Amino acid sequence: MAEKQKTKSIDSSKVETQIAVAKLRNCPTSPRKMRLVVDQIRGLNVNKALIILKHSPKDASIRLEKLLLSAISNWQNKYSNESEELMIREIFVDSGRMLKRMQPAPQGRAHRIRKRSNHVTIILGLKDS
Repeated sequence: MAEKQKTKSIDSSKVETQIAVAKLRNCPTSPRKMRLVVDQIRGLNVNKALIILKHSPKDASIRLEKLLLSAISNWQNKYSNESEELMIREIFVDSGRMLKRMQPAPQGRAHRIRKRSNHVTIILGLKDS
């Protein structure tokens, strides 16, 4: 019986990529509205993303701007260097808890109101050259 040849692969635990993470939890905005703003800055340079968030008219952009500044601060504390090639590697929005409320409706009925919230995670890293 023939023996399988082992392919040499890079062990992912040995390769250290420089990343910084920041999370925003239980943000009282619906995930759908937050994703509209997140899609605008995904994969961009950090400076360009800050400019876009600063001039965006959406309320979600204010919270995302603070989160991005926090991630940049985490990067500087962790690696103590200011790199111009810092970019948003990953950013995603998950749904958070949902507050359920009732609103009176005609003829003694009630309609359910779902007040949604979300969790945002942002991962910064160096630009791959």
